[in-house]
Amino acid sequence: MTANNKYAWVWEIKPECIDEYVKMHLNPWPEIMEEHAKAGIRNYSIFRNGTQFIYTFECDDVKKAFDYLDNSEDCQRWNEITSKMVQGSFDFSATEPIKFLQQVFYLK
Repeated sequence: MTANNKYAWVWEIKPECIDEYVKMHLNPWPEIMEEHAKAGIRNYSIFRNGTQFIYTFECDDVKKAFDYLDNSEDCQRWNEITSKMVQGSFDFSATEPIKFLQQVFYLK
């Protein structure tokens, strides 16, 4: 865990899925937004660089947040769709569902 509770990771999105993936994230389901807030995730952003998507968020207890999301029916429906778009897959119940990037600089 980082001292300031900021997290980031990178996923590659399949080229044939980019348009749909972007479209879904430009207009996310309201229940998905609510579930992430209930999980304790805040200041969540996604940046795009070609097929590479960079995700950042803040959270006080990331394990608790991922456990919550993993048990959310709404998030399971969303992930059933989006996981097919990601190179590889993601499983929030896995030991390390996401490989976080190391933070090397932070300006407060």
